[in-house]
Amino acid sequence: MADTKAQAAPAATNPAAATSKTPEKGIKGKKRGGKPRNYDLGSGVYRFSRSRMYHKKALYKFVGKKTPKQVKPAKPLTVEKTIGGEKNGEKRIVLLKKRQNYYPTADKIKSRPSKKLFSQHRRYIRKSLLPGTICIVLAGPHRGKRVVLLKSLKSGLLLITGPFKINACPLRRISQNYVIATSTRLDISGFKLPEHINDKYFKRTKQKRSKKEEGDIFSTKKEAYKPSEQRKKDQKEVDKQINEVIRKHPDKKHVFAYLSAMFGLRSSQYPHRMKF
Repeated sequence: MADTKAQAAPAATNPAAATSKTPEKGIKGKKRGGKPRNYDLGSGVYRFSRSRMYHKKALYKFVGKKTPKQVKPAKPLTVEKTIGGEKNGEKRIVLLKKRQNYYPTADKIKSRPSKKLFSQHRRYIRKSLLPGTICIVLAGPHRGKRVVLLKSLKSGLLLITGPFKINACPLRRISQNYVIATSTRLDISGFKLPEHINDKYFKRTKQKRSKKEEGDIFSTKKEAYKPSEQRKKDQKEVDKQINEVIRKHPDKKHVFAYLSAMFGLRSSQYPHRMKF
């Protein structure tokens, strides 16, 4: 035991071992960023107040003192050079910055970011508006009626039908903003919509007025809309398929009555509290 203590004592007193652990003053280590005197203690409370820092920085010494403005000499644009020859004037004023040798005859065409047309915008349809959903129309001449949603068109509008024989609502387009989707849904997986029924199908044709037409140029003739024979034929074809789908429903009597009944609110009935 005595030998081990004797060996341990000189190891502790060895100056070389002690100095090897601590870095020398001459060796440059990594610089640590200094911590500011005034720092946030938490919740916006600082270590020193504004008046305390005013005296610590001795800002009172600089009150009223103004540093003189240093005027920088302007850089010369030209330089005067001597030229040989008796008839050359002996001197020329030359620009220090040479001008361009080539100037474009026309402005460059700038590429500007292009925007898509409104018809090419991406449409976002509500998740509840699926084909076959029975919806309630909120605006227009058929407001209050319950209709069947057939599909969502490329323009973002919804294609609906009454059917016409049940509630006199024909094939129409309507925005999803004016429709309430109910939880009742029909299985129209076997339904086939004619391919020509799209956004162009519902576009009204404007009749051109002849220039030689006599009478008041400001008078407008209101012509009542009359559906074409093609529209009537398509309506019958679509309604026939929808009626077959309703007849296959287990509660077909209730569905027919539900579609023929008008939607309305009575006193103490709030739509935002209802489940449709």
